[in-house]
Amino acid sequence: MEWLRLWMQQHAITEVECLLPDFTGNARGKILPASKFLKEGGMRLPENIFLQTVNGDWPEDDNIDWTERDMELHADINTPRLVPWASEPTAQVIHDCFDAAGQPVDIAPRSVLRRVLKLYEEQGWRPVVAPELEFFLVKKNEDWDYPLEPPIGRNGRPETARQSFSIDAVNEFDPIFEDMYDYCEAQELEVDTLIHESGAAQMEVNFIHGDALDLADQVFLFKRTMREAAMRHNVYATFMAKPMKNEPGSAMHIHQSLVDAEGNNLFANPDGSHSERFLHYIGGMQRYIPSAVALFAPNVNSYRRLAFGDSAPRNMAWGEDNRTVGLRVPRSGLADRRIENRFAGADANPYLALAASLACGYLGMMQQLKPTEQVKGSAYNMPFGLARSLEEALLELEQCDELCQILGPRFVNAFISVKRKEYEAFFTVISAWEREFLLLNV
Repeated sequence: MEWLRLWMQQHAITEVECLLPDFTGNARGKILPASKFLKEGGMRLPENIFLQTVNGDWPEDDNIDWTERDMELHADINTPRLVPWASEPTAQVIHDCFDAAGQPVDIAPRSVLRRVLKLYEEQGWRPVVAPELEFFLVKKNEDWDYPLEPPIGRNGRPETARQSFSIDAVNEFDPIFEDMYDYCEAQELEVDTLIHESGAAQMEVNFIHGDALDLADQVFLFKRTMREAAMRHNVYATFMAKPMKNEPGSAMHIHQSLVDAEGNNLFANPDGSHSERFLHYIGGMQRYIPSAVALFAPNVNSYRRLAFGDSAPRNMAWGEDNRTVGLRVPRSGLADRRIENRFAGADANPYLALAASLACGYLGMMQQLKPTEQVKGSAYNMPFGLARSLEEALLELEQCDELCQILGPRFVNAFISVKRKEYEAFFTVISAWEREFLLLNV
């Protein structure tokens, strides 16, 4: 903590945001005076904070302990960053959660990812990941019954046509992105590339590859940052998987490779061919991603992207330099051989999406699973091979013992309980479509 004390003194920090990600990926925690934070060295929060649904409700599950036991939260000293939009010098620090015996709280998303990474560490392996995160800028929407619209750009008009990779279309929102880059630089978020995606006012940022836990932290913090930068210009940034009916969905593509203790890429042979370990990794993803899809698509809206969205994967096909497959192998050399998981939505919790993706690959390597033949043409013409709703996806996860054991049985039970409660709440809402087409016609 001495290093942290000096860092806070150097930046004249007066307040500290003590953060932890919940199941949805939102920031929970407390705001403390800097002096209190340094004096106490931690804080407590009830464990049941992870069991609250996105609409503020609670699941009705007798298998869950409802005593609301306190967790001990300890600062991860690798995570202090400035809060660049705060009016006074403020720090944000991500915390890990422990029980009274000093053991990690197994339902905390950060603990779930650490649990999977430990399995890799025991084998002498280190995953390297690089997320690509898509999102939409939308006109400020204060009435949730009103459909979302693209915002007004600098030219005074909303974007209507699709503008894939357009530089000028990005520059329409230059003031927002200037703030975004300034905020990211102040927080040492390693945002590499900004591009315009195919949707109206849909953007994508790429992160520089690195350690899985650090990149999950960066995605978690970037979502806060992007929302804040947009809000300061009276615009919303949304990471919903499918926010608009006639626009494509937003994904979080996850590039992942594997290195040994010396940093050698274990996915490629010296002659440039794919290693057996790499093929087993792909085989594991093909076998287990259908059971893990609830962690890549954790909300009712997620399935609008997967089942009906443009450019979204529909099955477990894999291929080289082929963007129609869910498991894409980009053109790469020995040092950067990798697989891109294209299933996760932008709405996924980055800790849980990374944990699930790495767990699937790990199971493939340990069980020496073989992949199917790679697809050369369009995988969009192949049969649909994924759950079409959150309800189906949760059932698939519940029935997969291998994933439950790797991710933690108590976490999987809690996650399923929370998400089922959200699914039930969604179905209590009568939609405009039902009123339009069923009210007088049935």
